[in-house]
Amino acid sequence: MFLDKKIQKRLEGKKKILNDLRPLPVQAVKKLREQFELEMTYNSNAIEGNSLTLKETYLVISEGITIKGKPLKDHLEAKNHTEALAYLFDLIDKNKRHTLSEQLIRSLHQLIVSDTDKMWAGIYRNSTVMITGTDHKPPEAIEIPKLMHQLIEWTRKEKTRLHPIELSAIFHHKLVHTHPFFDGNGRTARLAMNIFLLQAGFPLVIVLKNDRKKYYRVLALADKGDYVPLVKFIAQAVERSLDIYLKVLTPSNKKKG
Repeated sequence: MFLDKKIQKRLEGKKKILNDLRPLPVQAVKKLREQFELEMTYNSNAIEGNSLTLKETYLVISEGITIKGKPLKDHLEAKNHTEALAYLFDLIDKNKRHTLSEQLIRSLHQLIVSDTDKMWAGIYRNSTVMITGTDHKPPEAIEIPKLMHQLIEWTRKEKTRLHPIELSAIFHHKLVHTHPFFDGNGRTARLAMNIFLLQAGFPLVIVLKNDRKKYYRVLALADKGDYVPLVKFIAQAVERSLDIYLKVLTPSNKKKG
């Protein structure tokens, strides 16, 4: 297995503490979700070069404000990512056991690029692409339907064998490695991997823009078949989310003097 047993035990312990606090205060959970939605949208877009700051992302998605001097595309990406995230949460809220499918991946992608790449929203690419700054050469377009079918089959088969953190990390890599769409592959993969984590009872997991170099490095190692660093990287992101939730939701035992 790919996940260090000590890390796994620690994360499962923190998740148990969170579960033992249930039912969670509705308002606190709502606030946390809003904070995480904003952070996820900002960081996932920023990794791909979006120039909006965290505060500007908030103003665009919550207040509908246009930021002077920032490209329209960056505004649309913030709006679209927020819509895709709302769709994802809605799915999980309605059905914790929702099965991942090609249709679901395409639906997430369609929402992510609905205003920036209308023609190819939710549609697999039909020609070769090159990814700048990496040695990885994505598969030919003609192979994509077969590879995506294989990815879903692999997920169904491994779901019972792998820990959700392992499953989400490796799935994420396989999706970006296939690079099924012209644009929005990373954002789609970071959202889709959260399906397994949310279903397993973890909070939303965010890859931080500040960790971009490390993130690309562990993905490059996964290209060579070494999944351990990527799984550890995602596990650290899981722990960060758990720690934030526990800090906010754990009742304080300190008596006020």
